[in-house]
Amino acid sequence: MAKGERRVLLVLGDYVEDYEAMVPFQALQAYGVSVDVVCPGKKAGDICRTAIHQLSPAHQTYSESRGHNFALNATFDDIEFNKYDGLIIPGGRAPEYLSLDVLVLELVRKFSHS
Repeated sequence: MAKGERRVLLVLGDYVEDYEAMVPFQALQAYGVSVDVVCPGKKAGDICRTAIHQLSPAHQTYSESRGHNFALNATFDDIEFNKYDGLIIPGGRAPEYLSLDVLVLELVRKFSHS
């Protein structure tokens, strides 16, 4: 990492909300921030499925449909948390599952105490 370069870690989970993953990823990159995208148990080059939630007025609820295959660009097991300036855990159903992962909880604790 070059001196002064900003780096953010984006942790995805099972069926992450498409927009909540794609928007920060693309926006941060547009500002020159390096974004590493990981998912527990997966390696760089693997994919993480996303979901799109849309309001269905006729049913007064949200519908969920398949989104994109989000390509991971880093390996979760290789993370060195001290190399990152920020941590993002997007919404959808993913945080529910990620909150059960001991390694993700440990990572969040490290960020919150650094």
